[in-house]
Amino acid sequence: MIPLEIYSDPICPWCYIGKARLDRALESRPDHPFEVRWHPFQLNPDMPQDGMDRAEYMALKFGDDQAVIAAHRPVIEAAEEAGLSLALPAITRTPNTLDAHRVIHWAGLEGRQSAMVSALFRAYFREGRDIGDRDTLLELARQSGLDQSLIARLLASDADRVLIREADRMARARGISGVPFFVIDGKYAVSGAQPVQVWQNVIDELTGPAA
Repeated sequence: MIPLEIYSDPICPWCYIGKARLDRALESRPDHPFEVRWHPFQLNPDMPQDGMDRAEYMALKFGDDQAVIAAHRPVIEAAEEAGLSLALPAITRTPNTLDAHRVIHWAGLEGRQSAMVSALFRAYFREGRDIGDRDTLLELARQSGLDQSLIARLLASDADRVLIREADRMARARGISGVPFFVIDGKYAVSGAQPVQVWQNVIDELTGPAA
């Protein structure tokens, strides 16, 4: 298998879109050679632990309402093209994603990483849920096949906080400044939410033309 390392944040809409496009390519090439691994990258590493009001965050990032609408337009269009529904008005808080990344890491130890990432994307972008909230994270972990009581104990501790922050720091040291960011076999970098066809072409180059 060839490692496909994905740097992502579960509150990044382009990461959600990028995953959907990649998933479609992988489904169309069931004999693909990739072993997918998810790595942390926090869009807002200095976000308060409890997050902040979504409207306030968007105003600080983009400016007035018209600027926010303009920023959302390409995201909504790309999501629709990828077959995703975004409930952006339902999102009331922008969370700190450190705990979400910790849960993604633990899910990886159980072989449930992609399931956990999918659950976080759905909860945030389709249901407007606060994925910085620990009760929410515990429910999503259970739905993803993880031991809820174990995850509760880990979240109540400082387990792997330093590991996640260091992984984020190392990603930036490697020159990663935005996500999604993909590294194929530790050698080839692909930045951004690439179209399905691009991934199909990559797979075909690695395995030969699809039958």
